[in-house]
Amino acid sequence: MIRIVIAEDQGLLLGALGSLLDLEPDMKVVGKAKNGEESLALVKQHNPDVCVMDIEMPIKSGLDAAEELKDHPCKIIILTTFARAGYFERARKANVSGYLLKDSPSEELANSIRVIMDGRRVYAPELVDLAYNDENPLTEREEQVIKLIAEGKNTKEIANQLFITNGTVRNYVSVILDKLEVSNRIEAISRFKEKGWFR
Repeated sequence: MIRIVIAEDQGLLLGALGSLLDLEPDMKVVGKAKNGEESLALVKQHNPDVCVMDIEMPIKSGLDAAEELKDHPCKIIILTTFARAGYFERARKANVSGYLLKDSPSEELANSIRVIMDGRRVYAPELVDLAYNDENPLTEREEQVIKLIAEGKNTKEIANQLFITNGTVRNYVSVILDKLEVSNRIEAISRFKEKGWFR
């Protein structure tokens, strides 16, 4: 019997997923979590074979929880609406066994769980294409700058924190806007976030 924990912050979907998987003759849902924090507790409590996890959940995201469970024997499957290259990249680094999209047919989830229990990985095909087409264009230094902008720091504060001049910060900002093909800092942050590139 494959023992499963599901983490999903939308109650209706959580219930539906639980019922669907419980209908499978070789599967049993042993825990349901509404956020990443609860999923960690349930995995530690029940030691399931598989944890099916949404990404965007309150308190702790599915990716944060997956990173914490990286060395746990439980296999992690990300089930999300977000086909974003940055999320996929983070999930792969966290060693998740599967990354599926919520608009996949329901029987696909059960089949994917069986395939993953056989020691293979399952990634939605859309993501594999994305991962190769959509690399983060920013250098490490440019990433530091955009993170500080996202924290609400102004040019002078960024310059002080990174030990560079105000002019250098302005140069970085214009390169960032150029690379992300946006016209201002707010658009840059939302584009960077949308792509899932914030680590």
